Amino acid sequence: MSSELIVVCGGGGFIGGHLVARLRQEGHRQVRAVDSKPVEEWYQRFDDVENLHLDLQEKEACEKATQGATVVYNLAADMGGMGFIENNRCLCMLSVLINTHLLMAARKFGVQRFFYASSACVYNADKQRDPKVTALKEEDAYPAMPEDGYGWEKLFSERMCRHFREDFNLVTRVARFHNVYGPQGTWVGGREKAPAAICRKVIEAQITGSNAIEIWGDGQQTRSFMWIDDCLQGIQAITESEIVEPINLGSSELVSINQLVDLVEAIAGVKLKRSYNLSAPKGVNGRNSDNTLIKKLLGWEPDTRLRVGLERTYRWIFDEVKRTGYRPGAPLPKGVH
Repeated sequence: MSSELIVVCGGGGFIGGHLVARLRQEGHRQVRAVDSKPVEEWYQRFDDVENLHLDLQEKEACEKATQGATVVYNLAADMGGMGFIENNRCLCMLSVLINTHLLMAARKFGVQRFFYASSACVYNADKQRDPKVTALKEEDAYPAMPEDGYGWEKLFSERMCRHFREDFNLVTRVARFHNVYGPQGTWVGGREKAPAAICRKVIEAQITGSNAIEIWGDGQQTRSFMWIDDCLQGIQAITESEIVEPINLGSSELVSINQLVDLVEAIAGVKLKRSYNLSAPKGVNGRNSDNTLIKKLLGWEPDTRLRVGLERTYRWIFDEVKRTGYRPGAPLPKGVH
């Protein structure tokens, strides 16, 4: 596949940037990265890649992005952590334009394989009310009651992929991501997810000498978190597979937010006083990935232990804080995200 054009939509973002880097390392020489952010603001940028600054909500932009492509990875969306998702439902819903127009363009130009990055936010909220959650199986998305806004967009776009496959023979593959984390991601500014936010808060407590941390919710809510390299391996394996229905792509290592803070404190060598903001966005009470299907169909599941990935993530954010001169409460330095 090294001579065939591969397009990564959302290539200026966290997961997309890592996917572009991986494709280059594997020897692919025809890679096109596309993102709505100006190229100088991309999380990772490579001069030997075709880098396009396009708004993929627009039909014409999607046609420019996909023309000549063999494989398209759609990782593009207006999204962030729970604070962003709960307060920007309309913006999250508008990402439906991205996937719809990309599918139309992929069909028009004869794309051979189309990957769509869905989310565990599609799952029925009634199955996620207990922190001691039963791990979610793929069929638990129906009857539908997903995360309002973001989850509905993802679930609708899954169906759109299905119908383009059934009606137009476009080969589509869909993975439901469970909380991806790692270096080269958002760690400040409002769109960061829990692992990066907790790492930054622990570093802030050290910088300011406050020895205190605020936790959103009561800290009992549970999640699983997937290391970025596991995510990339899963994306490629699912794209190349014959798995036609949406499938979980996540770690099954369940932890509470309090336990997540415990891990980061241990990495940093500190113990902080905790306060709990019960009015802050916290999402569902419990969510975990049932990996029965992916183990059956691929003989593999994401398996990087959270402590291992968190240590690497913490070190990267710590270095970014030093490099950028970031200080809590001050305006964000240029290039910080």
